[in-house]
Amino acid sequence: MHVQYSDPTSLIQICNNSPVEIQQIRSFLAVAEELHFGRAADKLHMAQPPVSRNVKQMERELGALLFERSTRKVTLTSVGAALVAPAREVLGALDRMGTVARAAGVGEIGRIRLAYAGASSNVLVGRLARAVKQQHPGIDLELLSQNFAQKAMRLLTRGDIDIALGRWDHVPDGVRTRVIAVEELVIAVPETHRLADRTVVSIAEFSEDRFVTLPADLGSVLNDRLLQMTRDAGFTVDIVQDASDTWTLMSLVSAEVGCSLTLSSVVPSIADPHLRFLRLREDAAPIELRMAWRSDSDDRALEAVLRLSELVLPAPE
Repeated sequence: MHVQYSDPTSLIQICNNSPVEIQQIRSFLAVAEELHFGRAADKLHMAQPPVSRNVKQMERELGALLFERSTRKVTLTSVGAALVAPAREVLGALDRMGTVARAAGVGEIGRIRLAYAGASSNVLVGRLARAVKQQHPGIDLELLSQNFAQKAMRLLTRGDIDIALGRWDHVPDGVRTRVIAVEELVIAVPETHRLADRTVVSIAEFSEDRFVTLPADLGSVLNDRLLQMTRDAGFTVDIVQDASDTWTLMSLVSAEVGCSLTLSSVVPSIADPHLRFLRLREDAAPIELRMAWRSDSDDRALEAVLRLSELVLPAPE
């Protein structure tokens, strides 16, 4: 009987909760990878006869020869070669089941919703997401972008999300926060701007410039700082347009619509050769990016993510 297998369905059917049959698959895959029964047995920390029996039993179950054997070498048949990838999928699925089961046993399973603002936070969010996937595969970290600070805080206090990343001058009662980054204020200008070749500038030098900002109703700390700094410098900022997100804002600067006050963390996320980012000479208070969560939460998955975040997103020194 010669049968072609292109998916793991047939292998799943022969497992049937039998540890012997799972061991058959492990033995088959070890021999397929080593093409030598002795080395396969060593790899599995088994004696060679049980490995040979497992493979022969699997061949009987499938009704197909998996290996061509001779005194000099072992080679895969066409059926055996077709079963290597499905066998790996089956064993991978079994391993993932075990990992999730162990995670559930210690409460590290569930869905955690994290809201953040996009360009200024995506590097840190990506770092945390990768760590959660690797260390806690039983936790589904749902990432909700374009949620600026005030909106994210409203979602958090309502219980619609579990973690918020943002910059807040004031935090409501019942919310705990931890600083994960300290950022500097910079001014984005187009490459054609008269100050584009400078590295450090003063806000007073922009009294005649137009600015583009995030919408005022977002409650962005950047808007508040821009109004405060220009007022302290003795002029009223000329805001000509707003944009719904940082990427659009930077495209407006690149198009010479206006300058924009932004964060140093935005710079690595913007690959536009027509932009220049200038540090401010003013001794402005740094901007703190915080991770926030509800203090009354008893979600063990949330606790696991928060513990992990202290390792991958440590507080700045």
